[in-house]
Amino acid sequence: MERTTQAGPEATDAAAVPQASHRAMNVFSPADEERRRGVRRMKLTATGLLLLVAVVYVLAKWGQHAGAGAWAAYVAAAAEAGMVGALADWFAVTALFRHPLGLPIPHTAIIPTKKDQLGVSLGEFVGENFLSGDVVRQRLRAVGIGSRLGAWLAVPEHADRVTAELATALRGALTVLRDSDVQAVVGEAITRRANSQEIGPGLGKMLEKIVADGGHRRVVDLVVTRAHDWLVLHSDSVMDAVQGGAPGWTPKFVDRKVGERVYKELLRFVTEMRDMPGHPARGALDRFLGDFAADLQSDSETRARVERLKGEVLGRGEVQDLIASAWTAVRSMMVSAAEDERSELRLRVRASLLSLGARMAVDPKAQGKVDRWLEGAAVYVVTTYRKEITSLITDTVAGWDAEHTTRKIEAHIGRDLQFIRINGTVVGSLAGLAIYAVSRALGA
Repeated sequence: MERTTQAGPEATDAAAVPQASHRAMNVFSPADEERRRGVRRMKLTATGLLLLVAVVYVLAKWGQHAGAGAWAAYVAAAAEAGMVGALADWFAVTALFRHPLGLPIPHTAIIPTKKDQLGVSLGEFVGENFLSGDVVRQRLRAVGIGSRLGAWLAVPEHADRVTAELATALRGALTVLRDSDVQAVVGEAITRRANSQEIGPGLGKMLEKIVADGGHRRVVDLVVTRAHDWLVLHSDSVMDAVQGGAPGWTPKFVDRKVGERVYKELLRFVTEMRDMPGHPARGALDRFLGDFAADLQSDSETRARVERLKGEVLGRGEVQDLIASAWTAVRSMMVSAAEDERSELRLRVRASLLSLGARMAVDPKAQGKVDRWLEGAAVYVVTTYRKEITSLITDTVAGWDAEHTTRKIEAHIGRDLQFIRINGTVVGSLAGLAIYAVSRALGA
């Protein structure tokens, strides 16, 4: 029985498993060939026993007519019933796989003609009895995965193995991922998140807390100290700048005197600001930052300006390059950590696994939490994808060749079925003998 369908790429992928199963079913392995030889031997044995009782029946009938005695009638009755039982069981066994004597008798050749229905029934049986939520939950609960997993993870060698496998998986995932794709996704996610959320109020609250805690004063100290040092080293540059901005009609010595005066006042201002924590300029800066923090939170114009500045900054190529370089650095760091057995990442993962295993091994609450999580996950999978799982059975069976499937199934169970024929012959003979003996005893 062959099926032809229109198949696109998706259909080809979906049919891959049934086709593979079809090819597997159409191949007889050496073990299958050995089973078929065993079936043939048992068929010969069962048929030989049928022929034996047939010969015994003929000889017993001949002896009965020749005056051999009453025993011949008992033997003939037993042999006759044995032939009936053997023929009936031969018909029943043969009808499973083919039409007896090639005759299209109804309800025979059950396996080749009902193959697809048997596949559907098998799928429904598996779905109802093995893929139900209650069955899966009870089975997992009886196994006690939480305690077993905890005891297993608590062994250092096992924790080392899991850590190595996790590191290999992480390294493989990072190797497969293309940097350009990850950078595009991360950049787009950051940009979208930043654009969707106003940053002014958050910046205002953060700045307000910094000013309240005096955290900005260390920055001011650093700036004025560096400014003082720079002025000391670059006095000529300052005075040249002042002189260069003077009108052309003023005398040079006046420009020089003005430049020196400006430089000295600027240096004095910076020095006082550096050395005096209570300098008025510092207080003015505190008030400015406090007012700016308040405007960031409540002034609509200030917040709008911050949003425009944010958009301009995020739109610059340098920012996207920064995001890309950050991912490259993180990726390189994680790959190196995954490859190094003594890296901090792997040591921490190993220690966490050992700690988790030790806790799960003795803590009923932790065990119950793991068991409930696994039960919920397994129940979700089997209840959500039950149809897909059972369709794997039905589609696979439907893709098998009927004749070849029949021969393969017969090779697996045919030997046991031939014992039915032998048992039918023996039981039929004994039953026939008993019925004849009872009949004779009752005078029938």
